[in-house]
Amino acid sequence: MRAMSFGHGGPHGDGGGFGGGGQAPDWNALAEDNARAKRRRTVLWTAFGVVATGLVAAIVATVVVTVNKDDGKRTDETHKSLPPTATLPSPSTSASPRFSSVAPRPVPSPSEFLNSAARDTAPLTAAGLFPGGEVRLDGGTYEKGPLAATGDCATAAQGALGGVLSANGCRQLLRATYTKDGVAVTVGVAVFDSAGAAARAKEQARGNVASLAGSGVPVFCRTTVCRSTTNAFARYVYLTVGGFRDGKAVTKADTEVFRAGDELSTYTFRQIYARGVAAASRAAASPAP
Repeated sequence: MRAMSFGHGGPHGDGGGFGGGGQAPDWNALAEDNARAKRRRTVLWTAFGVVATGLVAAIVATVVVTVNKDDGKRTDETHKSLPPTATLPSPSTSASPRFSSVAPRPVPSPSEFLNSAARDTAPLTAAGLFPGGEVRLDGGTYEKGPLAATGDCATAAQGALGGVLSANGCRQLLRATYTKDGVAVTVGVAVFDSAGAAARAKEQARGNVASLAGSGVPVFCRTTVCRSTTNAFARYVYLTVGGFRDGKAVTKADTEVFRAGDELSTYTFRQIYARGVAAASRAAASPAP
């Protein structure tokens, strides 16, 4: 029986690829040939890469030149369509906030013009302070009756009020009577030189302003109980005396008398304040000194 052996070229014996009796290939020579082939392929690919890179660079350069030329043409055309430089707006004309160097004048308070006779110089009359033939207030419509004005304030007062007005320098006393239904109210405004004098007169006040009859209004509140009020604003003291036209005495239950006196007192204050508003408006509208 023949013994089996393995040749040097592979795992197969007789009848295999490389039998034990065949000549072995030159492995070193094959390796050198394979290496030389690889080097040739590397050189060829390198050369091809260089050529390709050069072509791409040339194409890009051509595109850049072409684009630059086109841009130059478009830029020139754009410049031709724009107006001359001299007609373009200057950067200095850009919208920016501008502030006046003149500070606004402060609006004076109405009381500033009513606190002293030196500034409160507008004409003052009973007809001007109590205008119209009637006044509509929350309690209804009050008909205006007689008007009166005097420079002797004590003659238009009752009780101790006359002496108080004179002692504090009352310059004028203006009166108006209003009626509604069976109620009559006389409103009086005493005028002083200063707010201080008016405040003192208000604190010292005793007695009443004398009721004013006439123009269909009978004498009232002279010999019976009536309701009176006293207030002050700036250089003015404003007073009321109210009661019934038929001479009936006023009690605390007679709310219509109280309401009429309060509403007409508030109305008188508003008339005085409006005088100050008008003076302040004239001062604000006049040119600055």
